[in-house]
Formats: sequence, structure tokens, C-alpha cells
Amino acid sequence: MTTEERSDRIRTPEPTAPARPAGPAGRRRDLAAAGAGVLLVALAVVVGWFIQEGDGSLQVQWPPLLASWDPHLGPGTPAAVAVAVAVVAYGPRLAARLPWRALLLTCWTGSVAWILSLALVEGWYRGIARRLTTKHEYLRVIDRFDDIGSALRGFTDHIVIGPPGNWPAHVAGHPPGATLTFVGLDRAGLGGGAWAGMWCIVLGGSAAVAVMVALRALTGEHLARRAAPFLVLAPFAVWTGTSADGYFAAVAAWSVALLALAATRTARYPAAAAVGSGLLFGLTCYLSYGLTLVAGLLAAVLVSARSVRPLLPLVLGALVVPVAFTLAGFNWWEAYHLLVERYYQGAGGTRPYSYWVWANLACTTLAAGLATVAGLRRAAASAPAAVRGVRSGTATAAQRLAVLTLAALLAIAVADLSGMSKAETERIWQPFVVWLMPAAALLPDLGRRRWLAAQAAVALLVNHLLWTGW
Repeated sequence: MTTEERSDRIRTPEPTAPARPAGPAGRRRDLAAAGAGVLLVALAVVVGWFIQEGDGSLQVQWPPLLASWDPHLGPGTPAAVAVAVAVVAYGPRLAARLPWRALLLTCWTGSVAWILSLALVEGWYRGIARRLTTKHEYLRVIDRFDDIGSALRGFTDHIVIGPPGNWPAHVAGHPPGATLTFVGLDRAGLGGGAWAGMWCIVLGGSAAVAVMVALRALTGEHLARRAAPFLVLAPFAVWTGTSADGYFAAVAAWSVALLALAATRTARYPAAAAVGSGLLFGLTCYLSYGLTLVAGLLAAVLVSARSVRPLLPLVLGALVVPVAFTLAGFNWWEAYHLLVERYYQGAGGTRPYSYWVWANLACTTLAAGLATVAGLRRAAASAPAAVRGVRSGTATAAQRLAVLTLAALLAIAVADLSGMSKAETERIWQPFVVWLMPAAALLPDLGRRRWLAAQAAVALLVNHLLWTGW
């Protein structure tokens, strides 16, 4: 089979996208999976409440989320409800009929509108302008990067609590690429919390577009279009606006998307797309230590496309950012080991692993939504056939989608078992959760709008009943 023939086969829409079984038995199993997700969240709430009331070791006020009980409405409430109603009512139809480029732009606009309206439930100042200026955040140290070279060479000296001038929690907890992003905005005349917040919202919204681009390349346009409304109404949008993790998720997502274009040779210049993927992956690793696990998603793309041709340009591109930071005096490995020490100096040393190792998954259920849980059940059920199909080159579009979503689930499992993600995973795991969302495309047409409404309901309830920490 020629490269062009393989590309055509991958891009061809498949009308039989929903995973089997698609009848009443399958729908009952979908509901059972969603019900199990609800029970997991309820159990995490009840058990977490008893632990927190008993000894306070969870260090969250409304377990399993970093949040406090605060029923409220706000300026963004009408807009958030309007976006939800519009996507539920018209999203599936528009996703099926719009020209592809118009659909991508519509999804980006819809995603940004959803994230922004949820953030504005807290008001402009409290919900956006102030979020990245608090004592734990990146903007608190902008003035310490007047001499960027000196700041990078001395970065590791301020990670552990103890020496004078240790970094705030988020600066210490991430490689300096995260902080330098906001330093760059400040140098460009876009300083302050409002510009930083909007940067995260607008770029965070583009992650949905990146996922659609990757899906189209790997599975065909049909499944990408089916996934679109679910990507727009992602419940984790509550935490995208505005935490820097939404920005991280977008960078990681575009790395995966570019590799999908390169591996399927659907980009005009596949080698350039692979280099671009590597560059973004290298940057991703210098935005957050834990996002090295995005390598698993990149591997899933190559496996699904049955191609290693992009591997060399991918690796070459991925070396650029690490080499640049190393030459500038920042040692990634030394910083990571110091971060582990800092983590256990703080809440990480108090929060019990025995609770968070499963309660983290309750946080993920809230961030991903019940439709995603039901879709993941279908993806998991098709996993054995998907593995056989990928190995033989006969995998269907739905099976290739299953490989991608299950790779994201595996990354979450590794992060969870590591013990370095105890709590706050509703925010931290956004770069992985965004790749779980397409699993909802495997759900049958019957009840699709109800699943979308359930996604929106989760986000609206969390945003209006709780004051989230981020």
C-alpha cells in the first residue's frame, strides 16, 4: 500500500463510527458506566469529608476538589447558560454540516466563549484579572526575571523551602518555561493578570481545535465532527479559565496534532510538521514536569498511523528547547529532584496517598464529564480488537480513536500512581483529559443531546455551587 493510499484510507469517514454494541444493551451499559462515575464522585465526597473533618490531612475544603461551598450567580451566568443551550440544541447539526475550516473556527470560538463565560461567573476581577496574580502564581516573580540569564542559572537555588527567596508554589513546581511565558507577555507590553488570563483562555480554547485536527488525520472526518460539540462543552473549562494549565494543554495538544498530520502525511510538508511537533513537545516538557507523559500520546499517534517516518524530525525538533535551556544554565533533572523535595515539604507530604490514588479519578470524572465516562467504556470494550487491528493494519476509525483515548487514560494512570499528583488534578490533568473527550464520539446518536446536556450540567453546577481554587 502506498503512502497516499494509506492517507486516503485513514481520512475516509466511516458512517459506522459508534462502537458496538449500539443497541439497548449498549446504551444500558453506557448509563451504568456513567452511574459508576457518579458513585465514585459521591464516595470521594463522603469519605473525603470524614477525613478532612477528622484530621485535615486532605488540605482541601470540599474534597475531592480544591474548592469551597459557595452557591452563587454572576455576570457570566446568562452567557454560560446560553452557550450550553446553543451547543446542545445546534452543536451536533452544525458539526455535521459546516465546511471543515468553518467548523474549526466555530469550535474555537465556542470553546473560548464557554471558558470565558464560566470564568466570568466570578466577575472580571475575581474570575480573570486576579487569578494569576495571587501569592502562588507566576506573575508574582516577573520582576525577578529582569536578567533572564541570571534567573535561569539560579532557578534551582530557590525551589526548596528554606533558602531565602524561594519561589512561589507554581513557579517552584514547574520548569521556567511557564514563568518565562508571562515574562514575555510583560516584555511585549501585555503585563498584568488580565492579559495573562486571556492568554490562557484563548489558547486553552484552541486545544479543542488541535484534537479535531488530530482526529481527522487519524480517524477520518466523521468521528472528528461527532466529537466537536463534546470538545466545546468540556467540563474542565471551569479550570481552564484561568489557570496556566489550559495554556499547557493547548501546547501539548498541538504537538500531538502536528505529529498526526506528519504521520498520516496529510500535511503539505510532513517533515516540517514533525519538527514542529517536536518543538512543541520540548516546550511542553519545560512548561510542566509531568507533561513528559505526553510522549505516550505521541507514541499512540505513530502506532495508530503505523508509521515511524516522522520519528527522526520529531526527535530533532524535541531537542531544541532542552538544549537551549541547558545552555542557558537550567538543569531540568536537578530541578525535578528538588521539586520532589519541595512537594513533600508542603501539602504533598501531608495528603494521604491511600485517598488520593482513587479520589483523583473522581476529580477526573468531574473534569471529563459523564458522557466521556460512557464513551471510555466503549473505547475500553473495543481495546482488544483495536490492538489486533492496529497490528494488522485493519483498524477501523473507532478503534484508532480508542487507541488515542486509552493512551491518555494510561498517562493519567501513571501520573496517579506516581504519588506526585495528590489533589488538584481537575486542573493539572487538563492536557490529558482533553484527549479523553473524543471518546464521547463513540456514543450512538440516540440520546446524544442528553449526553451533551449532562456535560454542560456538570460544569455549570460546579462553577455555581463551588468557589474553585483556580
